[in-house]
Amino acid sequence: MIPQSFIQDLLSRVDIVDIVESAVPLKRAGANLAACCPFHTEKSPSFTVSPTKQFYHCFGCGAHGTAISFMMEYHGLGFIEAVKELAARVGMVVPAGETDGARQANASANAHIVDALTRASRFFKDQLRVSEAAITYLKGRGVTGEIAARFGLGYAPDGWQNLEATFPEYATADVLVEAGLVIRSDEGRRYDRFRDRVMFPIVSTRGEIIGFGGRVLGAGEPKYLNSPETPVFEKGRELYGLFQARRAIREADRVIVVEGYMDVVALAQHGVANAVATLGTATTPFHVQKLLRQADHVTFCFDGDAAGRRAAWRALETSLQALTDGKHVNFLFLPDKEDPDSFIRTRGREAFEEMVERAEPLSAFMLRELKSGLDMATPEDRAEFLKKAEALLAQITARNLGLAMRDAVARAAGVSSASLPEPVQRATQAQAGPSRRSNTARASLLNNLPDRALEALVARPDLHLLAGRAAAAADGSGCWPMVGDLAGRVATGELSPSPQALVQWLVDGGNDGLAQRVQEQLMKRDDDYAYEDDLAAIAERLEKQRKFNQQLAAARQVQRPSDLPPEARALFASGSTPAGTA
Repeated sequence: MIPQSFIQDLLSRVDIVDIVESAVPLKRAGANLAACCPFHTEKSPSFTVSPTKQFYHCFGCGAHGTAISFMMEYHGLGFIEAVKELAARVGMVVPAGETDGARQANASANAHIVDALTRASRFFKDQLRVSEAAITYLKGRGVTGEIAARFGLGYAPDGWQNLEATFPEYATADVLVEAGLVIRSDEGRRYDRFRDRVMFPIVSTRGEIIGFGGRVLGAGEPKYLNSPETPVFEKGRELYGLFQARRAIREADRVIVVEGYMDVVALAQHGVANAVATLGTATTPFHVQKLLRQADHVTFCFDGDAAGRRAAWRALETSLQALTDGKHVNFLFLPDKEDPDSFIRTRGREAFEEMVERAEPLSAFMLRELKSGLDMATPEDRAEFLKKAEALLAQITARNLGLAMRDAVARAAGVSSASLPEPVQRATQAQAGPSRRSNTARASLLNNLPDRALEALVARPDLHLLAGRAAAAADGSGCWPMVGDLAGRVATGELSPSPQALVQWLVDGGNDGLAQRVQEQLMKRDDDYAYEDDLAAIAERLEKQRKFNQQLAAARQVQRPSDLPPEARALFASGSTPAGTA
C-alpha cells in the first residue's frame, strides 16, 4: 500500500488545473474554471474545476474528485497507476512502505488480500497460455487474445493444490483462505477453490483485483463459481467489467447490464464495450446507484424466459427509489433461448444495438406487468391493479417521474389521478446563492449540522480546532464522528490541511457519496465565504444544547425545583429549549 502521508504530499504538489487542462480545454468562469463534462454528453458546460480547493465537480452527472480521481476516471487507470503517473509528473518517487495511522490494521490486511489475488491472477494467466483445452474453449466462444488480455482472463488447472506453485507459503498462509483462493476443511486440509475453470478477474473501480469468477470447462456444477465475500469483495456492491467499460459508458451515456461474465466479454469482442454484469446475485440498490452515476441511461438485458422476467421485475423494484428525473432505466428481453453472447455472435453488433434502442422503458414494463393476468374491463381487477401500483408509486422519489407515473396508472385504471395518493417528494435543501457574510445564507447551507460542519472543515481545514470543538459537543449522530476524526487527523498532522487532501481521505475511506455532496456544496460558495462564522455558530449552538441537556438531566434527579441552580430552575419551569437550538 502507498503511505497516506505520500498521497497527501502528492496532492499538495500537483495542480489539478494542469492535470485536467491537459485533457479538457478549460475556460475561466468567475473564480473557477469550466468545461463541457468529459464524463457525459452535454452542450452547456457544467463541469467545474476549483483552483483554490483543488478538486472538480460536474453539476450534470455528479462526477467529482481530486487529481487522483480524474486520472482514474478519465484515463482508466487504477489507483496505484494514477498515483504513480501523478508522482512522475512532479518528480516524486512512490515509496514501497505501508500506510500509517489508525486505519493501518485493516488497510494492511486488505492490501495483503489484494496482493494475493493479484499473484493468483498472474498464475492463472500463465496457465491459460499453456492450456490447449482452455484456449480451444475461448476460441470456440469467439474470444480473441486481445479481448482475453483486456479482461485479464486466465485458467485454473484441474487438481487440488496448483496454487502451491506460486505461493510457497500455501500450507500456512491465512491470507489465501481470507482471499477466497483456498478452502480449509474441518480437518485442516487445504485445497484450491477454483479447479479446471476459465478465470475472470473481478476488478474494482480502483483497478485492483478483488475477486474471481470461474466458468467450468466441462459439464461440472456449478457452471459459474464466484469468490466468497471477503473484506475487499462484496457481490452486492460490485459489477463485473465496470473498470474496463467506463470510458465506453461515458461516450455512449449508456450502460448495458447483463447477467454473465461471458456476455460482457462477448459483447466487448463485437464492439459493444459499455456492458457490465452483476455477480450471480439479484440487482441491489448499490448496483443501481453505481450504474446511475455512470450514465443517464441504464438498459437491463435479460433472457426472455420466465426467470429473466422475474429478475427484470426485481431490478425494476430496486431502481424505483434510486431514479431521479432525467435518468432512464430500460428493459431489453432477448428472444427465447438467446443470451447476449449467443445473440451477438449469430446476429451481429448492429442487430444487438437495434434491440438496445428499442428496449422497453421502465414505465411501460411496469404497467404491462401490473396488468398481466388481469381483466382491466372489470372493477375487481382494476382495483387489484391499483393496489399493486400504489405500492410501487410510493417508492418513486423522483418528483416529476412520480407525477407522470401517477397519471399513467390512473389512465390505465380509468380513474382520476386525484384519487391516487400524492407522490413522495424528497426533502430538498435550500439553495442559496453565494454570500460572504449573510446569516441567512449561512442558515441555508446544508440542512443538518454535521454536514454543514463537514463542509466548513473541508473548505477550511485550518478550522480543525473549531470543528473538533463542535464534534465534541455533538450527540454523535450523522457524520459527527467523521468530523471529529478528520479534525483530529489534521490537528496531529496525519492529514495535510488542504481541501483536496480531506476529500481524498473521504473517498479512500469508502465515503464517496458524502464527498460528492460536500464538493457540490463547496463549488457553490465564494472562496472567501465566512465558514469560520458558520462553524463557530454551530459549535456555540451545540454547546448550549449540551448544557441545557445536562441541566435538564439534573432537574429530573431532584425532588424540588428550588434545589436547582437559578438558570436550570427557570428552564425547567418553562419547559423551553435554549435559544437557537430548536
